[in-house]
Amino acid sequence: MKRSAKAHWQGGLKDGKGTLTADSGVLSETPYGFNTRFGDVKGTNPEELIGAAHAGCFSMALSNELGQAGISGPTIDTKADVTLDPGSASITSVHLTVRVAASGADKAAVEKAAAGAKANCPVSKVLNAEITMDLTVEV
Repeated sequence: MKRSAKAHWQGGLKDGKGTLTADSGVLSETPYGFNTRFGDVKGTNPEELIGAAHAGCFSMALSNELGQAGISGPTIDTKADVTLDPGSASITSVHLTVRVAASGADKAAVEKAAAGAKANCPVSKVLNAEITMDLTVEV
């Protein structure tokens, strides 16, 4: 399965501007640039998009892991904080903050499923960064 997105950029690093478009239409010439990445100008940036992708991917992977453990109907909320080191121009870490509500579930089984999802979701696998997690389980 292949998914596509494209970027258009014009200008230098600090004065240039770009747009991002995804084949699905969810991004359609969405603005991005130096000031949306490092300043307070409205628009998106690559790290925000990676965070959204990681949070979504992890949540789906956790739902799958929980289902395989016989835990059905969970509610999963995931926030991904992506850290970019401007000096090395590298994403150095992603921290997942996760809340799982799974009525009647075994807390240890939820924790095991979360660890598996963190290690095995496709976005986790592609990132060359430290991935940490805080997990709150409501059973």
